[in-house]
Amino acid sequence: MDNGLQFFDIILFAALAAFLVLQLRRVLGRRTGHEQPRDFDPFQQRSPEESGNDKVVNLPDRRTGKRDADVAAAANGAADDPLAGGLTQIKLADRDFDEAGFVEGGRAAFEMIVGAFAEGDTKTLRPLLSNNVYDDFSGAIQEREAANQTLETTLVGIKEAVIEDAELQDRTAFVTVRFVSEQINVVKDSEGRIVEGDPSDVTQITDLWTFARNTRSRDPNWTLVATRSPD
Repeated sequence: MDNGLQFFDIILFAALAAFLVLQLRRVLGRRTGHEQPRDFDPFQQRSPEESGNDKVVNLPDRRTGKRDADVAAAANGAADDPLAGGLTQIKLADRDFDEAGFVEGGRAAFEMIVGAFAEGDTKTLRPLLSNNVYDDFSGAIQEREAANQTLETTLVGIKEAVIEDAELQDRTAFVTVRFVSEQINVVKDSEGRIVEGDPSDVTQITDLWTFARNTRSRDPNWTLVATRSPD
């Protein structure tokens, strides 16, 4: 009788163990030898055979120079467009150049330079300007200070900032941006009296600013090398 009970217990435990194994396999799944490792990189290139899905579009390898190929292809249609041709040459020389990003940076530089010039802040202006432009700006600031005058500039807003011209000369890229801004400029004497301008007069001003950068330089910053008004 006892032997019968022991035999029954063994069968019961075996059935229970089999049940648990089945449950674990349902929950955890079975290893097939094709599982992705834990350190799988989702950005890693995979071949169509590996992906197993012909609807998957593989992202271009960032090291293949595909961007250069795209830019070169765009150059084929830019022969009759000097601006497009100039931008294409700059992109080929500077892989990080992007028009939208450049214009956004140009807007920030415009605001900073206009504000620093009004405040007579030559320390801020120095790294942003070429030697010739810095000499012009600092000279105007010195004349203003010699006359005991101050300039108050309110940049109401930049209505437009678009690339007007672009070219690559040897290793140096030159990009000209047309800024259309609304400003209030008032010059006051040492007593605070208005010498020039009207604090209630918002003037629309158009400037053409040319920025330059050596494309072989590790310094990503552009320098203002020329300023002028449109003809």
